[in-house]
Amino acid sequence: MTCTNGQNSAMDQNMICVFCASRDSSDPAFNVAANELGREIAKSGYGLVYGGGNQGLMGRVARTVHENGGQVLGITPRALTKREGGATYGRTVLVDSMHERKGMMNDNAMSFIALPGGFGTMEELLEITTWSLLSIHSKPVVVLNINGYYDALKDLIDKSVAAGFVLDSNRNIMVFCDTPQEAVAAISKYQPPETRYKLTWSIPPQV
Repeated sequence: MTCTNGQNSAMDQNMICVFCASRDSSDPAFNVAANELGREIAKSGYGLVYGGGNQGLMGRVARTVHENGGQVLGITPRALTKREGGATYGRTVLVDSMHERKGMMNDNAMSFIALPGGFGTMEELLEITTWSLLSIHSKPVVVLNINGYYDALKDLIDKSVAAGFVLDSNRNIMVFCDTPQEAVAAISKYQPPETRYKLTWSIPPQV
């Protein structure tokens, strides 16, 4: 493992950012899915960007990507290093805040996959989806819906569409898949909805 501060984090491979839990589940299907996703990412020629650490589903994905020849980049806030464990795979970048962590994840990833997880995973998934809606990025956002874990999220999106808060076409910012193989395969087929907000976020030059 190489550990650096939050600079010069670019990697050689196309990287998939995975959001997931920093603890194992009592449902072994979720733990197995994390292992399978790591193997599928590496087998498909991708590397991994994740939140760092060696615990839980996060550690499982990182370990299996590394063991199967993929590059691994962990981005960890200093405050969480004791909680989530020091990364033992690939390269770790230490940052000062959660906002910096998520910005660096976006900068280094060409797509996003969410495994089952808790509040942190759900927050990351919804924020990166909102960033797509706002045209901060146009990258694939894939939800790995193991054993229907995210069915309630699908229902919530349906209610948001029915209430008029979300355009029906924009529900397709997120793609739901049932297996790690389908999730990785969905990346190359992804088309961001044309109805997203067409905003410009670059800062104009000063004159």
